[in-house]
Amino acid sequence: MKLLIAVDGSKASEAAVKFAAKLCADMTGPNHITLITVQDDTALKLFKKYTQKGVVDDYLREECDKNLAWSIRYLNKVNLHHDMVIKWGNPSKQIINEAKNGGFDLLIMGAKGRSVWADHLMGSVAQRVTAVSKVPVVIVKN
Repeated sequence: MKLLIAVDGSKASEAAVKFAAKLCADMTGPNHITLITVQDDTALKLFKKYTQKGVVDDYLREECDKNLAWSIRYLNKVNLHHDMVIKWGNPSKQIINEAKNGGFDLLIMGAKGRSVWADHLMGSVAQRVTAVSKVPVVIVKN
């Protein structure tokens, strides 16, 4: 089974990774895990005009590395092969596109991410992904 796990460094995304690892342990046959993290760079586009070239992109990359660090360590510890995808832009759109275009069988994500304030304003990334995705979605509550 080909699994896509959305991670953002939150406890909920850690629960999603643990769930996926258990799911893989319970299944027979080949399994493949891809971690995806998306940095919403919308607010930082203006800063790109006024900072040295690459400063904002370096910052976003560092944030992606932070988001992925725990998940990578955990999957290595439990001996599960995985790869990573890093995207910039609208998180829900990027996750949906990757799930569809990557030929994934299942998308796993936490119920709540780090953006609690945005969740109250416009609904969570998990809600938008679940509403639009053609790939089956498992929402993990921690």
